[in-house]
Formats: sequence, structure tokens, C-alpha cells
Amino acid sequence: MSSSTTDQPTTAGGQEAAVALPTGPAVGPEGGMAGQREIGTVYVTGGSSGLGAAVVEVVRALGGTAAVIDRAAPAADVPHALADVSDAAAVERAVAELVEQVGPPTAVVTAAGTDAVGRLEDVPADRWAQVVGVNLIGTAAAVRACLPHLKAARGVVVTVSSSLGLRAASDASAYCASKFGVVGFTRALQLELAGEVGVTMLVPAGMRTHFFDGRTEQYRPGPDADLMDPRVVAHSVVHALRQPVGTEVREMVVTVSTEPSWP
Repeated sequence: MSSSTTDQPTTAGGQEAAVALPTGPAVGPEGGMAGQREIGTVYVTGGSSGLGAAVVEVVRALGGTAAVIDRAAPAADVPHALADVSDAAAVERAVAELVEQVGPPTAVVTAAGTDAVGRLEDVPADRWAQVVGVNLIGTAAAVRACLPHLKAARGVVVTVSSSLGLRAASDASAYCASKFGVVGFTRALQLELAGEVGVTMLVPAGMRTHFFDGRTEQYRPGPDADLMDPRVVAHSVVHALRQPVGTEVREMVVTVSTEPSWP
């Protein structure tokens, strides 16, 4: 019997048998994974500010094409269409307009988001509904409008939930309802589109953006709060966009190492 201390199998004559070991993904000439897809043409809702603007910046810097759907215009040289994402018909028109400008999307990133903090009885009903309309209904509207193009390209959807879509917080009922909804929507969509379109859910924690502007002091991060640079989170989005066809990053939780909201 072979005296080898490994688990290498032997033949009847005691000789070690050759075994074909599995190999990892091939590595491309620049260190990237072979088969990685090009970033392509990425439609970004909420791409005029915050995380959305960071995704636009990173996509363009890495050679992709970014186009924005937002209520406000982005930087002057970024293709865009103006729309309130909570209005599904407006989103349909915006997608059609962008197809004329830059061609059909190979990916969509649903970064549009808003919030209304306070106890349920203190948040006006129309403002509460607006949060759900933008964060959840707007996510579904953007995916729905882009879906025929994404199916044709075997493209990618990246939805944006939140650490408050995994764990609730007081005085954030509208935001939590919308972001928990994005979690359920995305997980259902992954089953629905399996083998047709890649679907990733991004779960970021707090970032250094204007998201907290206009809040009273009690609802703002403290002066020592450790918040992420949205460009770091945007690189995580691009990681999902570049996965080879047939491989998906299903969920990504991105936080600072001291993040208290998750887990």
C-alpha cells in the first residue's frame, strides 16, 4: 500500500492513481476572471445624487455607459431622462427615451430612494406613501420597464435595499416597510428570472451622502458616525454587474466594520 499521507487513491498494484483535480476560474491577462462580462449600458435610477451618482461615476470610469432616470438632472454630460420613479408610466417613457439616446440597457441599478422619519402618527399619510412609492414601487417600475431589454441581453438587475430592510428601527416605519418590500421583491424576482436575467440585491448601511440633510438633530448621524464613501459601495455594484453570464451575486451586505444596524 502506498505510504503517502495524502488522500490520493491507489491502484490495485499500490501505485498512486492520477486524479483530475477541479480547477478554479481561468484568470485573464489583467488578473480579472476570464468570462467576466463588460459593464455595458447601465441605467441608474436616482443617478443624480448619492449612491446613484457614485454608481454613474464608477461605471463611466471603468469604461461602461451610464444613463440616469431621476427627477433632477445629473452632471451636464451624463445622458438622462427626467421622471418620478413612483410613476410607472413616466418610468416607461424615460426608458424609451434613454434607449433612443444610448441604446438598450444591459443592466439597471435601482438607487432612487427617499425617507420620512418620525412616528407613524406624525408622518403625513401622503409623505409616508411617497416613501413606499419611490423606494418599492419605483424599484419594480424600473425593472419592469427595462426587463424586455435585459432578457434580450441576458443582463443584470441590481436592486438597493438597506440594512433597515433586514432589521427594523423605530420612527422609520415607511422606510422599513419599503426596504423590507425590496428584499421580498428581489428574492421573488431571482426565482422568477432564474436563467434569464441576473438579479442582485445590494444591502448598504449608512453612507456619506445628502440623504440625511433636512432632518432634525435626533434623526441625523452623530458627528462621530462612521459612514461609507458611496463610491466604495458603487464598486461593489460593479462587481455584481461584471459577473460572467450564468453566475450571480445574489445578495451583498456592505457596511463599515463597526456598523450597528446589522447584524
